[in-house]
Amino acid sequence: MEKKKIINDPVYGFITIPDGLIYRIISHPYFQRLRRIKQMGLNDFVYPGALHTRFHHALGAMHLMSVALHNLRRKGKKISDHEFESMLAAILLHDIGHGPFSHALESTLLLHGNHEEISVIIIKHLNRIFGDQLNTALEIFNNQYHRPFFHQLVSSQLDIDRLDYLQRDSFFTGVSEGTIGSDRIIKMLNVVDGQLVVEEKGIYSIENFLNARRLMYWQVYLHKTSVAAEKMMVSLINRARFLIEHGVEVPCTRELKLFLSQPIEPKDLKANSGLLDAYCQIDDYDIWAGIKSWQHHPDQVLSGISRMFLDRNLFQIQLQLEPISVDHQKLRSKIADQFGMTKAEDLDFMICQGVITNAAYTTGNTGINILDKQGNVLDIAAASDLPNIAALGKIVKKHYLTWPKSVTL
Repeated sequence: MEKKKIINDPVYGFITIPDGLIYRIISHPYFQRLRRIKQMGLNDFVYPGALHTRFHHALGAMHLMSVALHNLRRKGKKISDHEFESMLAAILLHDIGHGPFSHALESTLLLHGNHEEISVIIIKHLNRIFGDQLNTALEIFNNQYHRPFFHQLVSSQLDIDRLDYLQRDSFFTGVSEGTIGSDRIIKMLNVVDGQLVVEEKGIYSIENFLNARRLMYWQVYLHKTSVAAEKMMVSLINRARFLIEHGVEVPCTRELKLFLSQPIEPKDLKANSGLLDAYCQIDDYDIWAGIKSWQHHPDQVLSGISRMFLDRNLFQIQLQLEPISVDHQKLRSKIADQFGMTKAEDLDFMICQGVITNAAYTTGNTGINILDKQGNVLDIAAASDLPNIAALGKIVKKHYLTWPKSVTL
C-alpha cells in the first residue's frame, strides 16, 4: 500500500504528499533549500507577516494541481497516473531555480539569468539523479509535451502557480484585496482541443483574479518601500563584488564568495555540476550572515549600507509615472559631504535609478480563454462585460530614484 505524508498548511488545511517520486523530490536537499528562501523577498519590511517561504508555496501549488487534475478527470479528461505524477513534479519544481530572496537578486548573483532558466538546469540534474523519472515533467515544463494544457496549468496567465501565490501572499500579508476564489476557478477549468479554458460560469472569478493580481503588484510586490529595500540589497552585493575584484577581503560563506569572486552565468551551472551544487546551497541566510558581518567592515560604503539595512533605515525613494528630474551632481555632492566620500565610484552604490513595469493581463494566444454556453472560445477581454479587463493589458511603467534617507534633495 502506498504511504502518504500529511502536512498541515495554514491556507488549505491538510495537504497529502504521496510516497515515491514526489516524496523523494521534496526530501532532496535542493528542494529543502526552499525552506530558507522567503517567498516574497523583502516584502516583510512593509508587511511583517510576509515570512512564508518558497517551500510553502511549492507545496501549496502541488496541492492545487492535484485538485485541478482530479476535477479534470471527473469531467472525463483522460490523465494517466504517470501524467498526474509528472504534473505534480513539474509544479513542485517550477521555482527550484530561485536564488536568495526570490526575485530581489535574480540578475545579481548570476549574470544574465532568470529563475526559470536555472530551474530547467536543476530539473535536468535531478532527472539524472532520479533515473530519468522526470522526463515527462521536463517536457511539460518546457512546453514540449503533446498535451499543451498541461504546460498551461504550470505556466500561463492562469496557472496553478499564480492561483497559489496570490491566495498565499494575500493571507500572509493581510492584504484582503488579493483574495481570489481559487477553488471556484479550479472547478471551472476545462480542456477544449488540448487547450485550457474556463467555463463561462467562472468568468466573474477570473475578473476578480485579474483585478486582485493588479492590486497585489502595486500594493505589495512593487510597493515603493520594497523596491527601495531591494535596490539597497543589490547595491550591497555589487559593492561586495567590487571590493573582492579589487583584492579587498570581504567575509562571507564559501558558496557566496564563489559567486562574488567571478562572473557566473546559467550556462556555467549547466557545464559544471560543482557550481550548480554551490548555487543550490546559497539561500537567504548566506546574505544575512554577510550583511551582519559587513556592518563592521572598514569599507564605509559596505558597512554603511549594511548598518542602514539591518536597522531598516532604508533608502529614500521617489516612484512615479513620469521620468524623475533631479540635479544628480547636487545629490552626489550632498551624499559625498555627509558620508565623507572622496571617490566618485563609491557614490554609484548610494544612488539607484531605473524603471519598473507591470501588466496585469496580456491578450493574445497566451491569454485566458472562456468557453461560453454555445461552445465558443473567447479571450477574457472579449468575453467580459467589464471594459477595464482589456485595459489591464496596458503595460504600466514607473520610474524610481533611491538615495540615503538622511540626504535631502
